[in-house]
Amino acid sequence: MDEEELLLARIIAGIEGGGDDESHYHELVTDLKSLLDTDDDEFLNRFYVSLSSSASSFLRCLSAAMDSPVESGRLAISASDAYLSLLLSTNCPVFTFFSPVSFQSFLGSIRRYLKPRHREDSGAAASSQGNKKKRGRGGSRKNARNLGREDGDETEESGFDAKLMFRVLEHLGSVLGFVHLDRFPDSLKSLVQTVSEIPLLALEHSGVLNYDRLMEMCGRILGGVLSSDHGDVSLTAAEISKSLTPLLLMGKHQARSFALGFVSKKIMGLAKDNSELKKVVSNLPKFLVHKAPEKAEPRGFAVDAILEIVKAMEVEDQSEFVDFVMKMGQGKSNFRILAVDLMPLLMSSLGNPFGSISSENGVNDSWGLGCLNALVQRCSDSSALIRARALSNLAQVVGFLSGDERSRSILKQALGFTGGETSEGKGRITDLLKKRCVDEKAATRRAALLLVTKLTSLLGGCFDVSILKTMGTSCSDPLISIRKAAISALSEAFRICTDEVVTTEWLHSVPRMVMDNETSIQEECENVFHELVLERISRAGNSLSQGSAALPDNWNSSSKDLDRDIEALFPEGVLVLLRELCNSEVSPWVKKICGSLGKKKQLKPRVALALQSIIKESESLWLNRSMPINKWTAPAGAWFLLSEVSVYLPKSVEWEFLHHHWQLLDKNDLQEGTDGQGDEDGVECNSSTWAGDRVFLLQTISNVSLQLPPEPAADLADNLLKKIEKFNLHSAEVDAHVKALKTLCVRKASIPEESDVFVKKWVEQVLSKASKVTEKYIEGISSNNHSFATPAMLGSRRSKKLDAVSKKLSKAITAVYTIGSCVIVSPSADTTKIVPLLHTVITSGNSDSKLKNKLPQANVCLKQKAPSLYSQSWLTMAKICLADGKLAKRYIPLFAQELEKSDCAALRNNLVVAMTDFCVHYTAMIECYIPKITKRLRDPCEVVRRQTFILLSRLLQRDYVKWRGVLFLRFLLSLVDESEKIRGLADFLFGNILKVKAPLLAYNSFVEAIYVLNDCHAHSGHNNSDSKQSRTKDQAFSIRGNDERARSKRMQIYVTLLKQMAPEHLLATFAKLCAEVLAAASDGMLNIEDVTGQSVLQDAFQILACKEIRLSVSRGSSSETAEMEEEGGDSNAAAAKGRAITQAVRKGLIQNTIPIFIELKRLLESKNSPLTGSLMDCLRVLLKDYKNEIEEMLVADKQLQKELVYDMQKHEAAKARSMANQGVGCGTSHRSREPEQQTTTAAAAAAGSEENVRDSGLESRVLSAAADAMAAKAARSVLREVNGGAATPPLSAMSVPKLRSSLGGKQSGRPSADVLESLRRRPTFMSDDDN
Repeated sequence: MDEEELLLARIIAGIEGGGDDESHYHELVTDLKSLLDTDDDEFLNRFYVSLSSSASSFLRCLSAAMDSPVESGRLAISASDAYLSLLLSTNCPVFTFFSPVSFQSFLGSIRRYLKPRHREDSGAAASSQGNKKKRGRGGSRKNARNLGREDGDETEESGFDAKLMFRVLEHLGSVLGFVHLDRFPDSLKSLVQTVSEIPLLALEHSGVLNYDRLMEMCGRILGGVLSSDHGDVSLTAAEISKSLTPLLLMGKHQARSFALGFVSKKIMGLAKDNSELKKVVSNLPKFLVHKAPEKAEPRGFAVDAILEIVKAMEVEDQSEFVDFVMKMGQGKSNFRILAVDLMPLLMSSLGNPFGSISSENGVNDSWGLGCLNALVQRCSDSSALIRARALSNLAQVVGFLSGDERSRSILKQALGFTGGETSEGKGRITDLLKKRCVDEKAATRRAALLLVTKLTSLLGGCFDVSILKTMGTSCSDPLISIRKAAISALSEAFRICTDEVVTTEWLHSVPRMVMDNETSIQEECENVFHELVLERISRAGNSLSQGSAALPDNWNSSSKDLDRDIEALFPEGVLVLLRELCNSEVSPWVKKICGSLGKKKQLKPRVALALQSIIKESESLWLNRSMPINKWTAPAGAWFLLSEVSVYLPKSVEWEFLHHHWQLLDKNDLQEGTDGQGDEDGVECNSSTWAGDRVFLLQTISNVSLQLPPEPAADLADNLLKKIEKFNLHSAEVDAHVKALKTLCVRKASIPEESDVFVKKWVEQVLSKASKVTEKYIEGISSNNHSFATPAMLGSRRSKKLDAVSKKLSKAITAVYTIGSCVIVSPSADTTKIVPLLHTVITSGNSDSKLKNKLPQANVCLKQKAPSLYSQSWLTMAKICLADGKLAKRYIPLFAQELEKSDCAALRNNLVVAMTDFCVHYTAMIECYIPKITKRLRDPCEVVRRQTFILLSRLLQRDYVKWRGVLFLRFLLSLVDESEKIRGLADFLFGNILKVKAPLLAYNSFVEAIYVLNDCHAHSGHNNSDSKQSRTKDQAFSIRGNDERARSKRMQIYVTLLKQMAPEHLLATFAKLCAEVLAAASDGMLNIEDVTGQSVLQDAFQILACKEIRLSVSRGSSSETAEMEEEGGDSNAAAAKGRAITQAVRKGLIQNTIPIFIELKRLLESKNSPLTGSLMDCLRVLLKDYKNEIEEMLVADKQLQKELVYDMQKHEAAKARSMANQGVGCGTSHRSREPEQQTTTAAAAAAGSEENVRDSGLESRVLSAAADAMAAKAARSVLREVNGGAATPPLSAMSVPKLRSSLGGKQSGRPSADVLESLRRRPTFMSDDDN
């Protein structure tokens, strides 16, 4: 008992002593804990009685202890534990010891104890405590020992007592059971905030405490205060919801789960029986909407939290929130994007978005359709980020609503697709997709293609042709991700629909991507080709081999009906697919893909077997019809594809199959040559098809020659050689025969050296016979030129002679072509006798006497007599030159000369091919002729231009030719070529290849391109000879003229070049234009009185004012930063870069650009130049982002400053009036509305159009102008009503008093001079717009 009395006395003395150091508080807390641990109720009662007079002092000391920061809050939390134990002790006068101040100190101790601690802070606290403990007495040594124990622990977790924390929270829950906080609202608010913060604060100590238990205790405490004993439950719930908001908006964590669970279960459960609490719950998602962050990832967490809460709400509250979300879609940008993210999740989570269809208006009134329409509207938002999100979310909606038939039908109706017909809605969605697929922002284009993919599944691939074309164009997008998305979208359409339009577009767009620079795109292209083409053909062949093919019994005898019936037998549009594979624009890519798949061993034998089955079935169906076999042709493309896959599948092709069809096609060839009568139209129609099939069949035979039996191979070789020596084959068949014969020789030979001997032997035999045929023809035509015949003789023999000459000419042409094919097969063959003959042909008619003396010449000009032989001789000579370098050195000048002078497009085309081949083999010799080759880029024939462009582009990519001199400048004209195909190739070259291979090329040549395109020689700094040689000497590679068409073409080229430049190069280009064009004009170096000089200067003004050369500055970079962040970019780096760009642009304007513009303006005004207006327009565009800084920038020219400000105001006022008029026009279409509502509609139509209004200042001016226009309209309407619908009569028709003149005479029709003078002196009042 003496110890208890001593303990009580020490506590009373400590309270009355009023010590303020931590050691004193530590002793007080320790003694109080010891006192409360006793079980003697009488002793506790004496303690309460003794403290009754000094309760305030006691609470002050205890609050000071709870506020102590010593030991990382350990002393404070111990004091809090003691304080709660005191309140929970037996017979404790709670209202004596409970005070709001002490309770606030208690809550603060919990925060400090959970606050993250660092070693520096701990060290500082220990140092402070060490200084203070020198003043301590008595128990200070004990405290020092405790502090030493704490400081000795190196980890912060070792200083955290989880058991003490849990005990404090348990005591707090018990205290709240009898201490009601309804009288202390501030304490209740602080309690809610503190308990809500505990899950966040405790994250630092999650390794040493049971986090689940902590969440459970926090939930119990918050649930305890949701009682009427603690005040209004609705106000308490609102405070809890507000305090839990940071947890709801954080990432995936237990704290967030705790907050969501408490709100959706505890508060929602109480709200069912409390209308006031229900209002709080329904407003919580709206509150979270306003608190949602703008960044992408945190915004996503906010959306998920909102959705979880909404799902737990009642149906009426959910409907109210959906209406709120749709209104958000019309608000500010941060609300619009949040609404766009919420709508698809609401439609997928709440269930039955389209409502009930029991009533006629059930579907039309459903909230799901409202969300769908709102998403479609946001697809045209002014913000690129919102457009992209709306498109991707709409694609998500289409995806999950396509699951059941009812939703599919409603969705089609909502989007404007009704069955197979096109309605007004389809036009809207189609136009929207076409715009978004070519949007300026990559994220929007990607999202649009994703939406197209989903709609393809919804509509079964039956898409508008324009959308298919747009997807095909997107396959050539500069960005890799867009190209991948386009391939995926178009492949999905082709996977679902086998329509001919879809098949054609897919084959013309996707297979060519196998040449893409990105490896992943090449692999994707190969994979989809294998799946959608080869596997589809394999399935068709398997179905035929199973005997499922049979013609209907009621088939018609006409050819068209037969073709239709045959197409019906081959599933999945295989015949259309095969026919398009052999298209000249598709076949090169098919060869590339088959070669790549074959090298990777991904070609399966079933593909070759299926193709053979298709050909066999087609033949058998034809024979069953009792049709003549000489009119039968295999399905187009079947032989072509078989020839490509047989290279890697030689064992899968049967020799009996090849032998049978070779005899069949060879027999058809003989019948074609012998049948002079019969159905000539049918034979003529099939002759080219037979020739093509024979070529592909021979290629197939060549591919499988090593698998052929020896005897049939030898017989086939003899047959081929005989056919070659007849020189009556088609040119395409000659190469196939020669190649097949070579491969058969390899099969015949036992060793490789023997095969070379065989090949050389028959090649020389063929060359000898071909030279004799050619020489005989030349001699014959030369002798005929000197022969004389009477008219009678000519009349009787004319037709026979013409036929004989035609046959000899055809045979000579084939012989010359065969020579070239044989030289390619055997380059070492002897051509000494052939070269003079070819030289005779290509130089016939040449007037050069030196050549006549040295070489034999024909007596006639074969270029005129036999143009085909003349052209073919050049081609064969080129092949011989490729095999003989010495000969090439002699003849390359002749090739260049003929390329420049020839008037035959086919010959020019072949010469371009030859010259580019020479460039590969003899690069040094051909380099000086590159300018002559580039002239063909402006050839009158489109085929020659396209061929030249493609071949030169390949040489440039392989570095055989360098981008220097006039080459780059001449390539620019292809960007505005008359041919759409050439323009597409040029766009791809500049946008994809050059941007990666030569990124500085556009920047280095930009200013020179302006002078060259305008054919301007009026610059004194460009008058040296080197500069003249770097420009074209003729006007073929310039776009002269100041008319609108020429300017638009030049501007298109400039914009293409600007798009290839990095931001720093755009800044440098801006400076170069000012220095080398504008400054040159102001200094007199550029003659602005010359027409071309004026064009250059006007082009410079247009370029400086275009949006492509302007960089996004900080005033408008928020949306760009948001888009980068949405796509995973570094927003902080983007913002820093934007600020740096802003400073650079502003500095350049002030120091360099503005002074040049001032001097140039004075010069143009002194000469009364029409370019002054262009200068002012350009300067207005440049300075529109610096309206508040114009006075500082134009301090050197106050007059120019005033003019610019005036021009800007007039321009904006005119724009506002124009948009207001549009809004008024929209308002007139809704006359049934109230006048006030019409005004709102007009203003919204003008100012709320996100694609037109970008800044708030313009929006306010548009609203003002719209209000004025509506007021004027209302005034006119009132006047019409007063007049009974009639217009107001003119003043002359109204009855008004007549006044006499002041002179008393008769009034004349002309006013007096005094009246005119008074009117002249009247002050004028300008409108607000003019001011």
